Amino acid sequence: MSEPLVRVEGLTVAYRGVRVVDGVSFTIEAGGSYGLVGESGSGKSTVAGTLTASLGPDADVSAAAIVVDGSDVPTLRRERLRRFRRDVVAVVHQEPGLALNPTMPVGRQVAEVLRATGSGRAEAESGTVEAFARVGLPDPDTIGVRYPHELSGGQQQRVAIAMALVSRPRLLVLDEPTTGLDSTVEAGIMALIDELREETGFATLLISHNLPLVAAHCERVGVLRHGVLVEEGSARTVLGAPSEPYTVQLVEALPDITAGKAARGTTEDDVLVSVRGLRKEYDGAVALDGIDLDLHRGEVLGVVGESGSGKTTFGRALAGLVRYDGTVTTAASAPGDGPGRRTPPVQVVFQNADASLNPRRTVRQVLGRAIRLLGGEGSAEDLAARVGLDAAVLDRRPAQLSGGQKQRVAIARAFAGPVPLVVCDEPTSALDVSVQARILDLVLDLQRTTGTTCVFVSHDLAVVRRVADRIAVFDAGRIVDVGPAEQLFDAGRHPRTRELVAAAFDLRRRAGLVASVPDGAVDA
Repeated sequence: MSEPLVRVEGLTVAYRGVRVVDGVSFTIEAGGSYGLVGESGSGKSTVAGTLTASLGPDADVSAAAIVVDGSDVPTLRRERLRRFRRDVVAVVHQEPGLALNPTMPVGRQVAEVLRATGSGRAEAESGTVEAFARVGLPDPDTIGVRYPHELSGGQQQRVAIAMALVSRPRLLVLDEPTTGLDSTVEAGIMALIDELREETGFATLLISHNLPLVAAHCERVGVLRHGVLVEEGSARTVLGAPSEPYTVQLVEALPDITAGKAARGTTEDDVLVSVRGLRKEYDGAVALDGIDLDLHRGEVLGVVGESGSGKTTFGRALAGLVRYDGTVTTAASAPGDGPGRRTPPVQVVFQNADASLNPRRTVRQVLGRAIRLLGGEGSAEDLAARVGLDAAVLDRRPAQLSGGQKQRVAIARAFAGPVPLVVCDEPTSALDVSVQARILDLVLDLQRTTGTTCVFVSHDLAVVRRVADRIAVFDAGRIVDVGPAEQLFDAGRHPRTRELVAAAFDLRRRAGLVASVPDGAVDA
């Protein structure tokens, strides 16, 4: 038998004597696909970091073998390591906004990768446009002149994926590669990666909390818990018929895309916020184009659509974080409001929790300050416990937290006191399914007990169906469909609605989690 492309034996990683990965072993064949799943903080990204020799000097790494494409990774130094990272391995990180250079147009960043692999200037420019088109970015001929901050989170992610693919690696490490992507773009990106993997023979390591994604696109899967590989085997066996109680728990925590919210909370004649003619442009590009919508007291409005469709800009406009044309007015009886106030007192849970937390403040300081400012009750310990944060993290700063832990801090901060409106922009996008279920239960419980109105922006239609009373579907800056959640899932009027629903159901069908797509949806 030929040597596998990736061979990891007895991998152990510790920080200051604390083991975060403990005795992990697995292999990936050339052209193969391997998935790593588990809770945030379970060691998934640390395992990936050992394959790229990027953990940093404070990591104590030991293993019988860490071999990628014949290279003994721990022994690589200087020029050999530089060539290894250029020619052998490429990584799509969990947070593309941090992986991209904020001072450089995105087209130039991709072109530099092509130049480094031997392309001439003209070839690199044309190759960049081709790469942008292949990952489904809008206006691939011109979008390259924009900077990362001018793109949506999903568009940033597609740039990062394009950059990784143009290097033609032997191993492609995908660390939550579709976080923030809607179901149709996610399907297209993963289909592209699968196609290129079959064509060129590179291997993929897919790290994800999205179990249907792993089941549909990986041949084998390993389940990590507290740094230990507790179960491994074919993806269909491990995720379709798990034998370990922990894996069973993860699978059972998946939101059911076939079932909606148990109790509806909306009263149509009780309007909290009225939006009329809302329009926003960025350097001539229309992000919102004449939005008319009423938000009712006590409802959860789900907002879905492709990345770049205007979902996040809509939420930011509601919170008064961007200048816009049109009006956003609030009912006079909302706490702290006056007649005609442009925006209500709003809290926002941003998509990128890392960028929204003060890096100098501990979790205890962040939560304590939020409780004081929002007039909440209880202590920072109480608030942390409500969102599933261990008391041990209270005296840590954001840099010492996992991605999921940071997001839980951001959610706790938003719900630290009574506010009439909370905008949740992809609030569970980086959370594993078990924690996600607890967070969604928390949001719904708070919404029911406090009467808070929530705008819930997400690309995960199963999550939206679980929490939303109504759903608004955005496309190219407009609302193309809006109505009760069950109605849109079962018989959406607009082709975009049906396309999104069909893609979400098709992923779960391929993963063996549902039998078919709804009759009212078109095939994705």
